[in-house]
Amino acid sequence: MKTLFFGTSAFAVPTLRIVAQQTQCAGVVTAPDRPAGRGQRLQPSPVKRAARELGLRVYEPVRLRAFAAELAGEDFDLFVLASYGRILPPALLELPRLGALNVHPSLLPKYRGATPIQSAILHGERTTGVSIMLMDAGLDTGDVVAAQAVDLGPDETYGELHDRLAQTGAELLREALRAAERGELRAAPQRGEPTLTRLIERDDLLVDWNWPAERIARTVRAYSPQPAARAEIDGESVKLLRAHVDETGRLVIDELIAPNRGKMSGEAFTRGRSGRA
Repeated sequence: MKTLFFGTSAFAVPTLRIVAQQTQCAGVVTAPDRPAGRGQRLQPSPVKRAARELGLRVYEPVRLRAFAAELAGEDFDLFVLASYGRILPPALLELPRLGALNVHPSLLPKYRGATPIQSAILHGERTTGVSIMLMDAGLDTGDVVAAQAVDLGPDETYGELHDRLAQTGAELLREALRAAERGELRAAPQRGEPTLTRLIERDDLLVDWNWPAERIARTVRAYSPQPAARAEIDGESVKLLRAHVDETGRLVIDELIAPNRGKMSGEAFTRGRSGRA
């Protein structure tokens, strides 16, 4: 089965490896290199680095409609997407014989859009999951071919849940590829009330100490380790990495990053401040 893979972030890498193992992957489409780090040097996406390790051809199109015209003479059985970051135009979706499968980290139609993992934690969900969707022209609106629920740990951070869902999505995609090869890929419309997520803005990261303890703990977990929730403690701006609510209902800051002192426990930070006084 001839495929083309679309992906950009680290979430997509386990899925790419499954596609490379299980199909004739003709190439990988990813976002162009972007400046990153203190020197703002151009850096390849995690998917581009993985594609090079796998010896796969890499495409970095800027204009997807022009890219569709470039591919028009080739025969593809299936496109696979995971965290690509752009919506495919109809001209691309029409190219593969069996359509395009997208690995999305939520139980659709809940948490469509850019930040489903963070949103599940922020809203205090106890269960989320992964859906494999047959793409259409909308934003995560296509029919679902497979889904798997995943329980959230009470103190689980975005980074931890991200890695778990990336592996779960890759394994679910493996089964979907087998079904496609057998000609048994079945899709059903999404059922339930849709919700839509949005990109994270800087103000979303700011913690207000007047919030209930549970809301603060969820906010810290939803943005850890990156980009990290921010707060002021006695006039000092810190990044919050871990927090929980103890059995008495009190908020406990377990880990933070303090200016010029790096990562430390909340207890060590408090001791340091007491010492200064």
